[in-house]
Amino acid sequence: MELGPLVYRLYRALTYGVSPLLHLHMRWRRLRGLEHSLRWHERFGHPSAVRPPGSLVWFHAVSLGEGMAAVPVIRRCKEMKPEMTILMTTTTVSAFEVIKKQLPVGVLHQFAPLDTPVAIDRFLGHWKPDAIVIMENELWPNLIMSSAQLRIPLALLNARMSTKSFKRWSNPLILPLASLLLSKFSLIAPLSSLQGIHFQLLQAPPFVINFSGDLKYVVNKFHVSSGTSESIRDLKVELSGMKVWIASSLHRGEEEVILGVHNLLLQSHPDSVVIIVPRHPHHGQQIAQKLRKDGQSVALRSRNEKLPSKNTNIYVVDTLGELREFYRVAPIAVIGGSFFPGLTGHNVSEAAAAGCAVITGCHVGHFSHMVKAMQQANPLSITQVSSKLELKEAIDLLMSNSEILEIHQRASKEVYESLSSCIITNIWNLLNLHIFRGK
Repeated sequence: MELGPLVYRLYRALTYGVSPLLHLHMRWRRLRGLEHSLRWHERFGHPSAVRPPGSLVWFHAVSLGEGMAAVPVIRRCKEMKPEMTILMTTTTVSAFEVIKKQLPVGVLHQFAPLDTPVAIDRFLGHWKPDAIVIMENELWPNLIMSSAQLRIPLALLNARMSTKSFKRWSNPLILPLASLLLSKFSLIAPLSSLQGIHFQLLQAPPFVINFSGDLKYVVNKFHVSSGTSESIRDLKVELSGMKVWIASSLHRGEEEVILGVHNLLLQSHPDSVVIIVPRHPHHGQQIAQKLRKDGQSVALRSRNEKLPSKNTNIYVVDTLGELREFYRVAPIAVIGGSFFPGLTGHNVSEAAAAGCAVITGCHVGHFSHMVKAMQQANPLSITQVSSKLELKEAIDLLMSNSEILEIHQRASKEVYESLSSCIITNIWNLLNLHIFRGK
């Protein structure tokens, strides 16, 4: 027997054997609030909705970023094939809470089944998808092999693989499995040429690899907004005349860098205000609690607190789904997840789409292709810094000179518009050719 099928058989046997332990693990996650309290059984393939008649396409994304990247594609599919039912699955509850507001009417949502033989077979047996579209890097063996056995076309969109994952899949024992899994796809659309090379080195068939652009550029073009909330409009009025900057998607520890820079900026810009948006809302609450314990005045978004006096120059956003609106409050955006080794960056195009002057750290990992593309298009569209001092100097320059600030804002907006054009059309054409096959 070839090594690839042998490794898969071992994986299938292992996942079958640990299924009872996974059931206990999911119960524990449910108690901790990490799984949906009422719909957690969906993770074992149990449906909570009836499959409608007709063709059905399954879109799968793990978390919020991948899910939001899938939404524009889903919208185009509904426009082009309104008779087609679309089922979307996500893994995290936080992703579901935000994405459900963005999905077109009629799109079904389920929580993704665990990659165990029973859960996958139960899920596929109920939903009977005519095609499956997987976002980014979800190479789950049971899902892929069971779908291929049922002759369901598979697509991998915005396909990417971190350096760590690439090394793991390149292991001589695992590579045959990677090659086997990738051979089952009818379409792989990498988000960059480097990622395309990664998939080729993992022995993906060259004829299924097609480039279309990074879907995360177009999230903002198709984002459905309920309108800027009254409280954010009020905040914008409160901050008029002040020098505002936002630090978003912060990982734990990065707030210390941001607050240190903020304190330095206050010496030369006493009218400056920083809006801090951690990656996880509970982290924001912890930041506010620590600042108050240290005697500093801070306003917290979830409590709809105002900036009561000139002594309050820190605003902490501890909510989900509002980042795009806050980018419109601040002309300068610092993108976190990029200031410490081991971090891999976050989507810088969201801030660029809002017309912010964009600054990021040097540890951008997954988004290095995006940063390079923007810098190549216009070096002023994004600024990379490697230290707290460089970050302070970059913000200080923008705050001190309105003309320079405006030039950076315009550059980021223009580059975003250029890089985001035609991506959805390209993706639709590829899906129609390789997955829907003109049906």
